[in-house]
Amino acid sequence: MDYSNEKPLLAVISQGCAANFGDGEKIARAFASEYHVVFGMPESKTSEKPAAFVLNVCTVKGNAGALKLLREALSAAPDAKIFITGCAPKDFREEAAKISDKVVFTSLKELGSAAPRGTPLRESPLVGIVNIEEGCLDACAYCSTRLVKGRLHSYPAADIVQQVKSLVSDGCVEIQLTGQDCGCYGFDTGTNLAELVQQILAEVPGNYKMRLGMGNPRHMMQYLDDLLKCFEDDRVYKFIHLPVQSGSENILKAMNRKHSADDYVMLAEAFNKFPLFTLSTDLIVGFPGETEQDFQDTLNILEKTRPTVCNITRFVTRPNTPAYNMAGAVPDEVKHFRSAALAEAFQRIATENNARWVSTTETVVIEKPGYRKGTYIARNAAYRPVAITSEKPLQPGERFTVSIAAAEPFALIGNIID
Repeated sequence: MDYSNEKPLLAVISQGCAANFGDGEKIARAFASEYHVVFGMPESKTSEKPAAFVLNVCTVKGNAGALKLLREALSAAPDAKIFITGCAPKDFREEAAKISDKVVFTSLKELGSAAPRGTPLRESPLVGIVNIEEGCLDACAYCSTRLVKGRLHSYPAADIVQQVKSLVSDGCVEIQLTGQDCGCYGFDTGTNLAELVQQILAEVPGNYKMRLGMGNPRHMMQYLDDLLKCFEDDRVYKFIHLPVQSGSENILKAMNRKHSADDYVMLAEAFNKFPLFTLSTDLIVGFPGETEQDFQDTLNILEKTRPTVCNITRFVTRPNTPAYNMAGAVPDEVKHFRSAALAEAFQRIATENNARWVSTTETVVIEKPGYRKGTYIARNAAYRPVAITSEKPLQPGERFTVSIAAAEPFALIGNIID
């Protein structure tokens, strides 16, 4: 596409979690009056190189991915302005400065987030990402994000409801509530996530579904009964992201997680009482001091709670965090062995969980084209991806009744019912 007769081109590229992508959309709207904004790295065949980049980076798993993105931007448009925001702690900034002295580090607050009227810029026209808070109330020993994002700041419920209302009116069929830790939303303002969701459901009618963002177990325990009631509404995806990180009580204490393995098991069992619910969790292997028994405890909790989604991460030291100087470093080869064992167990469990859907019939919403020609990815009521093959083109947002024919670890296979 030729942008030569329009405003200069700016590329906003986000990494990491939904909260970061939500911030990326706010950044895009802030620049919309000055630039023609696109999301992602522009294709090299475009006739105009970006005049500027905003790299909204994630360094949760280390700096490598963010530094690679910086190098790609410099290669794609050597003369472009480069702004970096997102989770950019001090050590990353130092490494980035060695690569280029052109980089300007900034923040969402400095960039501003007011959107000119008539410019509902989103990465997807059908998915509305709503940041409900920033920061957290925890001090996990391994986490560098809190060093950047700071303490919890919850956004007013009335503002969030109005944003959801506007997004649904603008055609969004999926609303993602997101933040660094949605579990503690409202703890600084006298409310909680369950109350927010119920307010949205009461005040925003429409044919949409809401996905709740990640919440740490210790916070969600405080209003569990009210939260469970939210999932009785068909407009809420039967999906929850509860990061346990380890099944070992010793490692959880060393991580300063403030919840026990039993707490997580209790929560998992409560949500799994919903038929075909999607439980998502995170696990870290190789945290300093992790013994073979600690790892077995993690394997055991995976088997006991049977999540359908699991992010498995090998521990990476982050400067300026308590874990950085902890004794008992686990050798890399042990980390690799343990993460492979966890992945093998998880994929078996996920396949078994997904197999429960086989022979069911349900309504799904098309999300995007698949990787193979003639294939599409849809979402079902539990936010499971459903792969569909169709000879005729399907459009994002279309709804179809499908029969689930097969199951894989990371997706269901569906056939459209004529």
